[in-house]
Amino acid sequence: MATIYDVARQAQVSPATVSRVLNGRTTVDPAMAARVHQAMRDLDYRPNAVARNLRLSQTSLWAVIISDIGNPFFTSMVRGVEDVAQGAGYSVVLCNSDEDPEKESRYIAAALAERMAGVIISTSGRSTAINRLVEARIPVVAIDRQLRGVTIDTVLVDNVQGAEMATTHLLDNGYQRVACITGPRRISTASQRLRGYQRALRAAGREVSDGLVRYADFREEGGYQAMASLLDSDNPPDSVFATNNLMTVGAVECLVDRGVRVPASFGVVGFDDIPWAHLVKPSLSTVSQPTYDLGRAAAVLLTERIANPTRPPSTVTLSTGLQVRESSSRAS
Repeated sequence: MATIYDVARQAQVSPATVSRVLNGRTTVDPAMAARVHQAMRDLDYRPNAVARNLRLSQTSLWAVIISDIGNPFFTSMVRGVEDVAQGAGYSVVLCNSDEDPEKESRYIAAALAERMAGVIISTSGRSTAINRLVEARIPVVAIDRQLRGVTIDTVLVDNVQGAEMATTHLLDNGYQRVACITGPRRISTASQRLRGYQRALRAAGREVSDGLVRYADFREEGGYQAMASLLDSDNPPDSVFATNNLMTVGAVECLVDRGVRVPASFGVVGFDDIPWAHLVKPSLSTVSQPTYDLGRAAAVLLTERIANPTRPPSTVTLSTGLQVRESSSRAS
């Protein structure tokens, strides 16, 4: 493969002149520039994109690394990011880490190698890889999930508030044993939503029992298995708060397979408003998140970070809402 030095020898110019031609500089003598272009054609020279990005400091691309592309929560969120990015002159590259820290680390390595202009990440929970971006001075914003051990711009929703609302709603509707299906312990959203669930129980004077909590994987199958485990326990619950949309789907599927009547015998509230939640029977009560606004807020923070790399990191926290439908009310 021809190099810039081969082109320089062929065109009888300096490597610096070749570099100026490649970067579109207009200060190069037209005759010399013509020789450079002819030499590149003769040698079938292809510029090294990575090397060029290093010379130019960065690309005009943002990497958006999400934890599960199969989760509809991220669709509207990424749209919010893209709308701001396009308006600011950037393009978005979407990366799916699949809740796999190793895969996430590889995407971060790619963002470093390509000198991305910025990164927005919904992390799988490890701060080590994120620190590599910070050390390389690539602007980065955490979205949806909080990171320990690194201080960066972050956009979240009030997970504790949303979980507390959901659990209180089930208690207020007469359910006595409210269970919680939450996500992996290492992920902030899982621990924060569990905390909100526990806070609601304490506020109502109820016992906080580890036997009513199941840790799953934020996936549909995980929700199904967790619900089955709760139903098979010695003292099963009469309702459940599931801390994300896919686990809610899995939990409801398990209840249907077991012939458990919702909401007459069992109440359900999920977290993340599912687009078709109002269409199923019974319709699903959910904690809704402003997903599009999450994406927009993260993108705005990233543009501000790019414009002013030394400003102090900030955290934006958006409110949640409770969408009450049939699955959580015995009166329905």
